[in-house]
Amino acid sequence: MEENKNIEIEQVNYGEDAIRHLSDVEHIRTRPGMYIGRLDDGSHAEDGIYVLLKETIDNSIDEFRMNAGKRIEIDIDDHLRVSVRDYGRGIPQGKLVEAVSQLNTGGKYDSKAFKKSVGMNGVGIKAVNFLSSRFEARSYRDGQVRRVTFERGIMTSDTTEPSQDETGTYIYFEPDDTLFKNYSFHDDFVETMLRNYTYLNSGLTIMYNGRRILSRNGLEDLLKDRMTNDPLYPIIHLQGEDIEIALTHANQYGEEYYSFVNGQHTIQGGTHQSAFKEHIARTIKEFFGKYEYGDIRNGLVAAIAINVEEPMFESQTKIKLGSTQMAPNGESINKYVGDFVKQQVDNYLHIHGDVAESIETKVKESERERKELAGVTKKARERAKKANLHNKKLRDCRIHYSDVKNDRKEESSIFITEGDSASGSITKVRNVDTQAVFSLRGKPLNTFKLTKKVVYDNEEFNLLQAALDIEDGLDTLRYNKVIVATDADVDGMHIRLLLITFFLKFFPELVKKGHVYVLQTPLFRVRNRRTKIKNKKLLAEADEKSGKKTDFVTRYCYSEEERAQAIRELGPDPEITRFKGLGEISPEEFAVFIGPDIRMEQVTLHKTDEVQKLLAYYMGDNTMERQNFIIDNLVIEEDVVGSDE
Repeated sequence: MEENKNIEIEQVNYGEDAIRHLSDVEHIRTRPGMYIGRLDDGSHAEDGIYVLLKETIDNSIDEFRMNAGKRIEIDIDDHLRVSVRDYGRGIPQGKLVEAVSQLNTGGKYDSKAFKKSVGMNGVGIKAVNFLSSRFEARSYRDGQVRRVTFERGIMTSDTTEPSQDETGTYIYFEPDDTLFKNYSFHDDFVETMLRNYTYLNSGLTIMYNGRRILSRNGLEDLLKDRMTNDPLYPIIHLQGEDIEIALTHANQYGEEYYSFVNGQHTIQGGTHQSAFKEHIARTIKEFFGKYEYGDIRNGLVAAIAINVEEPMFESQTKIKLGSTQMAPNGESINKYVGDFVKQQVDNYLHIHGDVAESIETKVKESERERKELAGVTKKARERAKKANLHNKKLRDCRIHYSDVKNDRKEESSIFITEGDSASGSITKVRNVDTQAVFSLRGKPLNTFKLTKKVVYDNEEFNLLQAALDIEDGLDTLRYNKVIVATDADVDGMHIRLLLITFFLKFFPELVKKGHVYVLQTPLFRVRNRRTKIKNKKLLAEADEKSGKKTDFVTRYCYSEEERAQAIRELGPDPEITRFKGLGEISPEEFAVFIGPDIRMEQVTLHKTDEVQKLLAYYMGDNTMERQNFIIDNLVIEEDVVGSDE
């Protein structure tokens, strides 16, 4: 028998001192992700600072929905400091401190006071308070104002004085920059959030930094503002007591849905969206007496909003509805949505024969293309299935976006790279839990003028579609972020455009739902020996970041301006390297670029981005028009001081 080795194991003293009680403030500040999701800098719409903003506004929206106050004023100073003023009833002043600082305290537990509210658990505004470096709440009520201030959840003042201001509540907060490092509120994300509120609350006026936002036609306005292709027929807009739907078809592939519960944008859908998808297809099929669900829904653009008492969401951030029942009568959401869609849409189609005709024309086109693809798709699926068994193009990760119950599913991503050297470098240093790599072979096809048959005929596209698992829509999408990682040169830019064209053409919802990104990789590495650097603070920061005393202080630069700044910071005669391709970047350095400090640019679409015209201009046959545009807009920059070229 092998002799036992003496292994010294540190014994942990497990006594009474090991048992800790965390205060409400400590608990939320220690585990903020449980309440607001990701602690990033605001460059993505799902970042936690927008959850703080939403939680604050939700309370004002709930006041409006109780017929108390039709105007909300929101100001964000310098993209950093937020104030929200409503003209509702004002928080009862005797409970103001408790309402903003004690968990499980609020007025929304009583359905008589707040029917069909968004927030029901007494956490939202407290999380805003505890995660802010400075927080202030005022209640204007009964001819006086009570004002309380906090710093990181600890109260610093409490005053009450006479006031002639209108009744209502004022909240001010500054997200704690020790938690949300280098954060900034982006206007695009904020305006989208605010417009969603107005679509769902007819009669509400929101003033954002002095600009008026309102909607007169609800979800019909939402579709008009969001659609990037023209509708094939006038938008069908139908409303009931606690339900509203809007729908049309467009000349595009796939399905596009926007869903809401009690004014909350359920980005990931849920039981109400699933019910709508099922019943809209069934109703149209029964109206015509034929056609398949997939053909009916292809090209469909739709929105649904419902009101539910005490909704149950799948997470604190409330982006997916988990409720199956419609309180208070206990009727299922599926039946409630189904009954409304069946009756109202069926009636509409019988009355509006021209709309029914347009729908059938679109459905027939989808049916014809599906049948043409039938033989091709079967063979392509078989090829993809065989390839996936020994797929050298895909280095998969362990956690996927489709892993519904996994807390880290939002972190899952896939890098689409070109060439073995780049994919090899990323593969060596990626996080195998959350980062997958897909390697392209050469430049992909320009798919602008092609039909969906190319997705199955082309080996690269067929395997990419299979890797993402999006053939039948985004419900099974395996990665939250699809990251295009190409060289920062002309060829790399061309590959980016070709891939984005592919996604916009055949899977537009992947882009519209914010899943597609472009990896930003550095153009330069500027470094200098520590012996040449006199700035002690710079040295200390470099050592802290690397965890050890380094011989070199390094700056990775993503632009000429950053390179010039690095040269100024790092002293005389720094070593400058120009990266000409991803394959030239070592795996060790890639670990920096795809780690916590990863830089990505989200591919977004707006109403003004008319997809067909956009693709026709950049990817069509108008070569001379594009060439003239480049010549007319070419800017030759002067060389940067300190350049090694």
